Amino acid sequence: MPSALQGKVALVTGASSGIGEATARVLAAEGASVAIAARRADRLEALRAELEALGADVHVLPLDVRDETAVHDAVRSTVETLGGLDVLVNSAGVMLLGPVEGADTTDWIRMMDINVMGLMYMTHAALPHLLRSGGTVVQISSIAARVVGRGSAVYNASKFAVNGFSEGLRQEVTERGMRVVVIEPGTVATELREHITHAPSKAAIEERVSKIRQLHSTDIAEAVRYAVTAPSHVTVNEIFIRPTDQA
Repeated sequence: MPSALQGKVALVTGASSGIGEATARVLAAEGASVAIAARRADRLEALRAELEALGADVHVLPLDVRDETAVHDAVRSTVETLGGLDVLVNSAGVMLLGPVEGADTTDWIRMMDINVMGLMYMTHAALPHLLRSGGTVVQISSIAARVVGRGSAVYNASKFAVNGFSEGLRQEVTERGMRVVVIEPGTVATELREHITHAPSKAAIEERVSKIRQLHSTDIAEAVRYAVTAPSHVTVNEIFIRPTDQA
């Protein structure tokens, strides 16, 4: 039987590690041509070599999603090189935890720019192509869009924004055949925590996650696969995934 995404084109942000990298592998395995976008070009090249060895068509996009012009250029390059756009997976994101009091607000700016504005820039640039193809946008949100935690107020705000934006978009486009999917993982074993600049917050979360069996990036990638390979009349609007051990 042919692969579910044979002849389709997917663009994945945050593809140099974690959920984005795992998702690129899964979509390529389903037959999609894959554009992989992230800031770390060396990692993208390594992933390209891996996927091309398996027979996939791969387009590398060194990209900072905070740059709106670069985002539009990346989408245009994807369409021109791979022939269209059917799936966008917005996986780029950061989690810079810390209390509001005494915060380094440059962390806030970075987090909102990547998690919210970058995601919206990507979605906006891809929208005409996804409407044309009857495509799907997958937003990698977080448990933080549902459960507010002490010391994560701004991260919570960024993920609540992702969910609100995505539901508003869904209402605009669903009757035109485009699907909007939000995936909200709990604790996943990725590099996300490594970038926390507030030392006490980083130590606290590392201690908490050391006591549970974390999700793996492939667990989330499989959820993406499920959502984007559903029949065209079916939209899996929201998937909430927690580790069994996470209270």
